[in-house]
Amino acid sequence: MSKKIETSAITAGRPPVTPDAPLNPSIDLTSTFHSGGPIGYGRYGNQTWTSLEEAISELEGGQTLTFSSGMAAISAVFSILPIGAPVVASNQGYSGVMSLLNSFHTSGRLEVRFVDVVNTQEVIDSMKGAALIWLESPTNPCLDVADLEKLIAAAKKLGIGVAVDNTFATPLVQNPLAMGADIVMHSVTKFLSGHSDVLMGSLSTNDPALYKRLHDSRSFNGSIPGPFEAWLALRGLRTFPLRFNKSQENAKELVQRLSGHPKISRVRYPGFGAIVSFEVDGTAEQTQKVCESSTMIAHATSLGGVESLWERRRRWPIESPTVPEQLIRLSVGCEHVDDIWDDITRALNAI
Repeated sequence: MSKKIETSAITAGRPPVTPDAPLNPSIDLTSTFHSGGPIGYGRYGNQTWTSLEEAISELEGGQTLTFSSGMAAISAVFSILPIGAPVVASNQGYSGVMSLLNSFHTSGRLEVRFVDVVNTQEVIDSMKGAALIWLESPTNPCLDVADLEKLIAAAKKLGIGVAVDNTFATPLVQNPLAMGADIVMHSVTKFLSGHSDVLMGSLSTNDPALYKRLHDSRSFNGSIPGPFEAWLALRGLRTFPLRFNKSQENAKELVQRLSGHPKISRVRYPGFGAIVSFEVDGTAEQTQKVCESSTMIAHATSLGGVESLWERRRRWPIESPTVPEQLIRLSVGCEHVDDIWDDITRALNAI
């Protein structure tokens, strides 16, 4: 029976139903297994990981591997590419990926072609001879939206691998594997787990051979998640649709209010999701003061939790220079929207 995502988030990854069986999976704290089974050793598998992977698989529609962090999952994708392989990627995206790709390009590990993902033709023109296109939509933190369907179709026509970071949109908004992508990545740290207490990443794919290569990369690079973290992430996943939908509802209301504020020069919002980026009509120092003046919104670098948080992204030296100095990325939480707005207006009044 085909289930909606809201149902799968609650029901997937449960233990088999038998009399007196637990409703929730246990935390499998072991590194060593008796011989004769499919796991063999703790670096190759764990039942608690499996329960979480089964749940994410139902949401994304592909077989899933979990990793110790989002960056570990991302690194696994690039690790299976040959030396010097051409990769097409956004010239403005998650700073961790940008830093990694810049270092790979400089060292010759990969040939990275940085493009404007909003310019569909530019991206397609850059695909010739590439081994992989890495797509992030919406981008972090400027929230640019790529034409995923058109780009994925063009890449597949040329026999190019496609990986999509689906952290911001989540499977509630878009399903890249259904569009033909080869890999979907999540920073499970963010919306899927949703409580700012776990570092974890995941990769989902419909290609069994690709799954094996990624599994080998995880096993031999040791980028495995902890069982307790996997259990926490699965616990958080149960409320993912509820949290995301509430945060998205708040975000849409805040976009309307921010758009009319005299101290805001630009609001960036793709029309979906729980991330809003906006630019303060002032200096970088004034923008930083806004973030430091909140009393309820946490001034922190992350997103996707039940609590609202924000930061001036250019405070980080590794952030893309294309990101405006006055840009604030706001991860909208599940608090009452009026309380979030009151805190925003108080902080803006500090400048």
